[in-house]
Amino acid sequence: MQIFRHYSDVPQNLKGAVVAVGNFDGVHRGHAALIDEAGRLAKARGKPLGVLAFEPHPREFFRPSPESFRLTPFRSKARLIAARGVDALFCLNFDAALAGKSAQDFIDEVLVRGLGVSALVVGEDFQFGKGRAGKAATLKASGAFDVTIFEPVAALGRKISSTQIREALKQGQPERAAELLGHYWSIEGRVEHGDGRGRGIGFPTANMRLHDCLVPAFGVYAARISVIEEDRVVSRHDGVANLGIRPMFESPVPLLESYLFDFDGDLYGKHLAVALVAYLRPEEKLPDLAALNARIAQDCENARAALKSAPAL
Repeated sequence: MQIFRHYSDVPQNLKGAVVAVGNFDGVHRGHAALIDEAGRLAKARGKPLGVLAFEPHPREFFRPSPESFRLTPFRSKARLIAARGVDALFCLNFDAALAGKSAQDFIDEVLVRGLGVSALVVGEDFQFGKGRAGKAATLKASGAFDVTIFEPVAALGRKISSTQIREALKQGQPERAAELLGHYWSIEGRVEHGDGRGRGIGFPTANMRLHDCLVPAFGVYAARISVIEEDRVVSRHDGVANLGIRPMFESPVPLLESYLFDFDGDLYGKHLAVALVAYLRPEEKLPDLAALNARIAQDCENARAALKSAPAL
């Protein structure tokens, strides 16, 4: 998949693409279905398949906050989108200039002259242009390209939304989040040097800080951990992960500490994706290191059992 951060100078072989449009935070089952519909149309017409998204997320631009709500930072999102067979991701910089374009200018400058789209697939609630004046019906009425307004995907009688997924993760329900996503939600980042306490008690951990993503419920999780190099997964491992401030040691910021089962190697500086599969327990303050050691051993046993029965999403 080719990635473009602009809408000018698009290669000629990508002109006329069928393009799925949205923010795609989480790339959940509804997003996947929308992209797949665009893919079906692209294949039928013999056209490239594109996705048009925005970075930063428009909500971050209009309502900046020190606490991130993002389910998928750009790197994670791009990997999930690429997995759906997309030829090109047009990820436009959402700044004051783009936010200030009228709906008609967005159609004319971005979609027609810039990307040269032949067809769009959008959700029924898609809005664009200054003051969010443009709607899916606006695109259809322009007559500049074909437009498919995609019906939302539902689960348990409700439209799937990124908001529902955020709520599930905040409540310590990764299984529910995975049901809506169609995949386990992951925290990605580089492994940093820690204080070595885990290694000292026989459970060496890969330590990561959370960057540009939602902070889910603190606690201990059964996890599936992927080692990523050059945006490719090179190995996968079962494990157990603790997310939080470590009450016994009072970390100043939340940390994710992952212990990989049956792994022997150096992970410092490696990029990991830690998929939260099942919530095992909240964080707790134990009386001493011996009690902590016993608790982690029990967590490992519980995690192995949870992972054995968990679906392979």
